[in-house]
Amino acid sequence: MKKRIAALLFGGLVLLQPGCAERPAPQEGPYRVVATVGMIADIVREITGPLAEVDGIIGEGVDPHLYKPTATDVKALQAADVVFYNGLLLEGKMTDVFAKLAASGKRVHAVTEDLGEGSGYVASGGDGHHDPHVWMDVRGWIAATRVIERTLASFDPPNATTYQSNASSYRAKLEALDAYAKRSIASIPKTQRVLVTAHDAFQYLSRAYGIEVRGIQGMSTESEAGVKDIEDLVAFLAERKIPAVFVESSVSDKNARALLEGVAAKGQTVIIGGELYSDAMGPAGSYEGTYLGMIDHNITTITRSLGGNAPEKGLHGKLSPTP
Repeated sequence: MKKRIAALLFGGLVLLQPGCAERPAPQEGPYRVVATVGMIADIVREITGPLAEVDGIIGEGVDPHLYKPTATDVKALQAADVVFYNGLLLEGKMTDVFAKLAASGKRVHAVTEDLGEGSGYVASGGDGHHDPHVWMDVRGWIAATRVIERTLASFDPPNATTYQSNASSYRAKLEALDAYAKRSIASIPKTQRVLVTAHDAFQYLSRAYGIEVRGIQGMSTESEAGVKDIEDLVAFLAERKIPAVFVESSVSDKNARALLEGVAAKGQTVIIGGELYSDAMGPAGSYEGTYLGMIDHNITTITRSLGGNAPEKGLHGKLSPTP
């Protein structure tokens, strides 16, 4: 059990244990998939289409770092044919649940399993923990689609070609989004190419698209920003004359507001450049409530607020008007 939990903590594949019965794919009607966060549920839906019923446990505006599964969540996970989670400690409070499900013979997979320790891809925070926010780099989420495609093809072989076709089509959209992100961020003047946010969730975006990132809090929202952290960032913003900082949909904005007050006391104006989606997507049923829309919104908001060039309504002209 300890080894199995360690695999879950890193985000590797949870293998079925010898002697455990593997639940076969259904012969009729959609099967059930449960995912933890909306970013995973969304790409699973893209790949399965109508072949599966896909449920996400952690909804919009909810912080997965702090989320505790309810009895209803556990029942949904137990009833699922396939379970996908992020791994890399994102769902830390759910680790024991995943381990028990895996021990029962259920298919439980981390979508980050192809980004293992030997790949050199996974970033770490100051506390030594792996950074779980892989979806902030579109190429990291392209890797996630391959895990989902492979898992579903193995679970439901008669429909393997459908999963492969759907995943290929979706990856083409992700490639276009990745190119848009690189082009947009590169248009921000170098001296202003700094992203200051509520917590350190944008390392992968920083690395992939060439923008410096500063988080007020640490990688997990369980961490607290100290007075010195705020003071250091105020001095940094004033010195670099950064025009905007950003709040997040799933994190309190109190620290960002404190930054604005601190910079104002130094005679400089910094604005809230907009609300970014970090650990959760936008409202269900909206474009921002999809992974494509979430990243499009973030990249467009960051670019425009920091003086770069991006269309007001984003890559596909679908972004909702800014309140």
